[in-house]
Formats: sequence, C-alpha cells, structure tokens
Amino acid sequence: MNIKNIIKFSVICFAIGNISAQNPWPTVTETAKPWTRWWWMGSAVDEKGLDKQLTTLNKAGFGGVEIVAIYGAKGFENTYINYLSPEWMKMLHFTTSKAKILQMGVDMSVGTGWPIGGPQVSENDAATKMIVQTYEIQPNEKFSEKIVLKDEKQKNLKTTKLDVVTAYNEKNEAFVLTDKVTQDGTLNWKPTSGKWIIYAMFVGKTLQKVKRAAPGGDGYTLDHFSPDATKDYLKTFDKAFGNSNYGIRSFFNDSYEVYGADWTANFKEEFKKRRGYDLAPYIKYLVEDNESEMAGRIKSDYRETMSELILHNFTENFTNWAHSKNSKNTNQAHGSPGNLLDLYAAVDIPESETFGITKFDIQGLRRNVEDINTKEVPDINMLKFASSAANITGKSLISNESFTWLTEHFKTFWSQVKPEAEQIFLSGINHIFYHGTTYTPADVQFPGWLFYASTNFVPENSLWPNIKGLNSYIERTQSVLQSGKSDNEILMYWPIYDQWASPKGKDVAFKIHNIEKWLQPTEFYKNLDKLGKSGYSLDMASDKMISEAKLDNQNIQVSKEGGSYKVLIIPQLDYLQESTLKNILNLAQNGASIIFQNEPKNIPGYFEADKRKAELQTLWKSIPFQQNGNVKSATFGKGKIILTSDVEKGLDYLKIEREKLTDTGLKFVRRKFDGGKYYYIVNHTSKEINQNIPLNFVGKQVALMNPQNGDFGIAETQNNSVKIQLQSGESLIIKASETADNSVAKWKYIEKIDAPLTLNQPWQLSFKEGGPELPKSRTLTKLQPWTNFTEDAQTQSFSGTGVYTTNLNLKKKNADDYLLNFDKLYESATVIVNGQDAGIIWSLPFEINVGKYLKKGKNTIQIEVSNLMANRIRYMDQNKLQWRNYHEINFVNIDYKPFDASNWKVQPSGLDGEIQLIPIHYSK
Repeated sequence: MNIKNIIKFSVICFAIGNISAQNPWPTVTETAKPWTRWWWMGSAVDEKGLDKQLTTLNKAGFGGVEIVAIYGAKGFENTYINYLSPEWMKMLHFTTSKAKILQMGVDMSVGTGWPIGGPQVSENDAATKMIVQTYEIQPNEKFSEKIVLKDEKQKNLKTTKLDVVTAYNEKNEAFVLTDKVTQDGTLNWKPTSGKWIIYAMFVGKTLQKVKRAAPGGDGYTLDHFSPDATKDYLKTFDKAFGNSNYGIRSFFNDSYEVYGADWTANFKEEFKKRRGYDLAPYIKYLVEDNESEMAGRIKSDYRETMSELILHNFTENFTNWAHSKNSKNTNQAHGSPGNLLDLYAAVDIPESETFGITKFDIQGLRRNVEDINTKEVPDINMLKFASSAANITGKSLISNESFTWLTEHFKTFWSQVKPEAEQIFLSGINHIFYHGTTYTPADVQFPGWLFYASTNFVPENSLWPNIKGLNSYIERTQSVLQSGKSDNEILMYWPIYDQWASPKGKDVAFKIHNIEKWLQPTEFYKNLDKLGKSGYSLDMASDKMISEAKLDNQNIQVSKEGGSYKVLIIPQLDYLQESTLKNILNLAQNGASIIFQNEPKNIPGYFEADKRKAELQTLWKSIPFQQNGNVKSATFGKGKIILTSDVEKGLDYLKIEREKLTDTGLKFVRRKFDGGKYYYIVNHTSKEINQNIPLNFVGKQVALMNPQNGDFGIAETQNNSVKIQLQSGESLIIKASETADNSVAKWKYIEKIDAPLTLNQPWQLSFKEGGPELPKSRTLTKLQPWTNFTEDAQTQSFSGTGVYTTNLNLKKKNADDYLLNFDKLYESATVIVNGQDAGIIWSLPFEINVGKYLKKGKNTIQIEVSNLMANRIRYMDQNKLQWRNYHEINFVNIDYKPFDASNWKVQPSGLDGEIQLIPIHYSK
C-alpha cells in the first residue's frame, strides 16, 4: 500500500496544551450515547440476568435500552413470563431502577413482536378490510341469489356485516341498494332495463395476528383507523401500569406492517364527513383497477381519508396517552397508508429505520457480495421524512432503528457499521438504536440467545471487546447533533396527491422496502437527491405543515421551536389542492420566497372538482409572472414567486447559497446553536482531502473536533474557508463561533512525514479469550492472520481475541508524534504500548497515534485483535452442535432461509500485510 496515500493527510492528530477547561464538546447525556433494541425472548428474564446485562451494556458505552418482548427459546418454557403480568411488571421495575442507577434510559414497545396487537384486541377492534363480491342481473329478472358473505374464514365472525350494495348498468349509472337487502341477504329490487352488475361490499377482518409475539402477547393486530380500538388497546397498559410509568422514558410503536387493512367499521361516515360526499355510489371505482379519471379522484379521496384516520384516531391518541403517563412516545410511521410527514410530526420522537447495506467508495472497506442482500439498500432521502418532520416542528430527537440485516449473521464488523451510522447522521437523525441486543440468561452457552435478524450487538459477540470504539464515536457525534437545532434553509413540498391520485391499486402504503416504486422515480426525489449533492440543506413539508406556516423575518416557520426556511419549493407535480396553493400565496404575500417547478393544473379528489379546479387556475393567474433571463419571476405582496423547471436556477435567482464544500465530494449536515454553527462533515470518497474548504458561515473562530477520539483545536481559516485534512472514511466536526477564545490551542495539521519504520521483526502470537478452544501460541517470522495456519484446526474454528506482541528499538524519538498504521486488520484491535492502553482501532483508516506512549530505546507493542463470530459458528454447524432452537421463525439467514454456516469459508482473522510506525511532524 502507498504510504503517502495512507497517512499524508491524517486527521488523527491532536491539540496539545491544557485546554480541558475550554472543551468544545457538548455535555454527554444518556441520549447522546447509542441505545439498543433489547429483545426479551419469551420474557424469560430474571433480576440476576438483567443486572448483569445492563451493567455490561453500560460499561460498553450504551445510554439506554428499548425493551421488545418476543417469542422464546425452546426448552425454557418454564421460565417464560406473560407480557404485562404482575411478574413481568416486577421485572420491568427492576430494569428501570437498575438503569437509573447506571444513568441509562429505558423505552419499551407497546406490544410484543409487531405490529401492535395482542389478546386485548377483540374481534371488533381487530384490523379490518373490505370484501367485495359482484353479481350480474338481467332486466326484469328476479334476483334469486342471496347477497351473503362467501368467505369461509369470515363466516363465523360476529362483526362481519354488509356495508354497501351498489348496482351499475352499462352506462355506469349507479343505484345504491344497501337498504333493499334484507337481513338474510335477499335483494328486493328488479331492474326494468339493461344489464346490471351489483357490487356488494362487506366489512371483514384481515385475521392477521401479531408476528413474533411473546407469551401473553398473541392476538389480532389492531385496527389503526378506529379511535375506540386504539383506546381499548391502551386500557390494558393502564391496568398494568396504574398511575405510574414505571420509569419508561418513551413508549415505542414499530413500523406499520398491517397487511390488507383497508377499511374500518364507520369508514363511510368518516368519508362523507371529511370529503363531502357519499362513497357508496362510487364503490366500483374504488375496488377496480380502472384507468379513468373518476377512479383516480375517488381513490385519492379514499387514501386521504385513510391518512387522516390513522393520524387522528391512532397516532394522536397514542401521543396523548403517553403524555398522560408523563412519558414520551416513539413511532415508526413508514409502511402506513398515511402522510408520513404528518404522522412523524404527531409524536415526540419520530423514528425511521435502515435495512441492508450501502456501497461506499471508502478505501479498503470490504463488502462481500455473498454476505449481503443486494435488493435492500438504505436511502438517505427516505430517512429525511422522519428528520424533516422533527426539524419543522422542533422535535429535539429523531431516532433510527439501525443496521438491520447489514450483512449475514456473524459477519458484520464495526468498520462496516461506521459509514452506515454516518449516512444516518447526514440525513438529520441524531438518536441511533442498534438492531439489536438479545437478553441471554447467565447459564446459556455461546453464542447465547439470538434474534433471527442480524446485526448481533450482543456481549457474546467476539468483537464486543472493541465496541466501545464505535459507541464513543456515536456518542461524540450525537452530542453535537442533539445540540442546538437544525439549520436547513430549504423546504420542499411533498406532492403526495400525485401518489394518491393513481387509479391503480387501492390503499397506498409508503414502505421503506418499496421506495423504488413510490419514491425514487418521482421528480420530487430527483430534486431532493440533486440539491442535496449540490450542497443545499432541505426538509420536506406536507400540505398540513404549509397551512400552519407563518413568516418570521421573511423566513418560513411552521413552529416556533422548529426550523426557519428561506424558500419553499413546489416540485413538478400534477395535483395540488387549491387550498394549499392559497396558503402558499398567503406566505408569499407576507414575504416568503417560493419556487414552482411547473404550473399546477389539476386538483385531487372528486367533490366539486370543476369548481375547485377553476379556483386553482384563478389563483395561479393572479401571479404576475415576467420573464427574467432563465426564469419567470413575480413580486407577490412582500414576497417573490419563481417559475422554472431548473430549481437550482431559481435558487440562484433568489441568492440562496449552497455549501460549495460538496464540490470536493464531502457530505455534511449543519446545525445552529446560540453563537454559531456546527458542520458535521464526512469523507465517503476514495480520496484524501487536504485543502481549504469553503463554508457559508465561519464566524470569528473555527474549531475542529474529531469525533473519533475527542481531539479539538482552532483551525486555520482564509477567506471564508477552513483548512481540513481528511482521509477516505474519516469525519470531522467544524464548530464556527461568533466569538473567539484565544485560550484554546491550535489544531495540529500534519506538515510532513519521515520515512516509516516497518515492524518486520518476529512477533509472538497468543490467545487470551474465546473459543471453542484457544489455539496454541507461536512465533511468527512474518506477520499474518492466525487462520493461515490451516494445519492447526483450532485456528480455523476460533472466535475471540488473539494477541500479537513484538519489541521495537526506537533509536531516536524526534518526531512530534508517531502513527501506527495497519495494512489489513481482521477486524478490530486494542493497542497496548509499553503496558499502556493506546486505544482501539476499529474503523478505516486502520491507524492510531501512539507517540506519547513510546520511549527512546526498547518498546513493547501488543495488539489484541478480535475477529468475527463466523468461524466458531461454522465449526458448531459442521459438528452439528445445537445452538439455535427457538419458537416461531427460529433462525434464518439473510435470504430468510434456514440458517446453516457449515459450508462457509473460514473468515480471515488477525493481522496481515505490514504494520508501520510513521514519524509525523505538525505545522508550527
């Protein structure tokens, strides 16, 4: 490897001097540390095990846990505890009490498994669907068939009922016949002419039950569109919790995965109240894939009603209930058939999730195709739905269920986790929850109890000794990202009616797993992507948010606690509510800047469509556009309105500045605090960055802060630019302040390097912990992975920590610092120099500063390397050792097929290539 490329621009330098009193890092709270989803398998927990695991998590740098009870391990049924039973509540109280002592937080799911539901969900409150049957009838024909439900699974239910009966002739004339059907299904109606088709719509049940339910948690999933169902469901928690919240910080609801739920018992009445007309004459257009304009309008109204029902009847009620317990609530809105922005905004902590792994261009980052799911790739713009809602409404925390199925089980290393975490942060999210950690009783052997979906953030993981490196990085980063408030300057309207107006399908669920269908093909998404890469900072806004927005010093603000925006962009769309256009023009009248990508020409929905469309057109014509170069512009009241197909030209015209630092390939997210701004900057390119980068705000003083190790110092600035040195894969926080503090030492930039010393002397290799057995110690004449020694079977099956030790004679020590650089590391390591802990190497680039631990003459260097769990699991499967035996789904691989590691290749473990000690000199 080219040494020049490895270390020339290293940022792992540190500021020298007594500057602890002026430390710019925000105070670390429990929320700044990473949290983890904590699965209680079978809820088979006890006080001894809870105490042990919480203490272990605390020592590893976790700030809290999120309890989710799920199915259990076979053979332990006698230790299961029923969900919300007095014994379960006793274990919960012990957990929160212990966590409080450890200064950790505790959240819990309002249900077991997912989606929410359980034994308290009666048939009446269960997820509901429409069932449509059609019949043909000839003129003057006595219709003899009974209109009764044919579905055998639904027949025995007490809540099924006939809701709508409508007949259509060949001219599409409709007659509602609901009141002409007797209780036994007899139709008392006979057409006089023409051929008719009857649509009979019944209210049925999806019959879906909770997935991965825990003991005491099995039952129907909830009807999210019914306020009574929501209130009935939460009564069970009122009974269990009484007047206490048992120390729960936030009650959590997982993603909406209720399949086929497209109706609720009083939907007709709610529809008429909200949309202004009776749905019954138009039921045909709702249930058929009809390409007509009528079908699109009816379906748009139906989908909008569904969205309002889940918002008002479930989400808002859930929030109010959590507040009644003096707790917060956390909700994953994605997957639901509702406006994600409004749903996220209606809770205390909006939560997104990531699934799968991203392809980054970071030098040396391994990505084994056979160990990943190439169909699922996290998308930063999908994540922004949650952060946008929070930023606009002033929520301080935006959480994320992170790293689900990052790779195959037991094959994820911490250097893969870091860039995924960084991408989450770059989306504006600031509260990461690992997915996840499984409770394991103290007497269960390796690998302990495990959840079926990776990643395995468990103490039994052989990489656990070095997880503090990852956790500390996240802690420092989140301490900054949870400070102040978002500093995004652009609002972009989400044209959801373009989704709702599609004549295809019925309900529209906005899932993370199908964004290639509903999000990525849209002009809205293309604008988000392009503008983000160009250096603009954006949040997305809904119609509801626009209706609530006001002007503050010519900036758009929805909430006093939320963000303040310089411009509102209306991307290319087909449908826009006339009321939304009116609200937009009111904002402009009061001083807002607006950019339209095209003229909105149509309104969604059916009620008074012609009248509303004419109103839309009248409003549009009231804008006095004039041609100005590449754009059309208009002064409208105190504000400006721009019309251009090229949004960036519109932003230029309005003098909205982008951050030009993205021209280098760097990514950033920006926050403002009283007296300045933070820039969190990440280098996900394959190249080193060693240059001055421009910033839109530098203030009077700029400090550089390294989230990897906590170092900081005053940066060199010149003409609104800041000098940075970032290798591929590194990140940096820039703190630009309006005041200067001369007591803080300067940042130490690398000026030059001396010839490196290659540690090619003999090494001793021994093993300190792991299994199934410790391999024998050996002397190495050449540095290499311990898995190279194929003649020793124990090296092929071992997962744990191996210790590489050597002596180094340093003839002179005349550099400012020394960098220990690793060619290849499988997978993370603790470095000990002369008996002193020099730190953890866990992410790219694999290097660490060790100068302050070295001395002239003889030095002893120990490198304690921890490898993956994979080789030991491979050994166990090859020898048919039982380690996975669970109820429900048991244990599956990344393709959701039965897991079997017996045919895996041995994963390289230890050190490979060269290790070099590089003398470095800082600029004076």
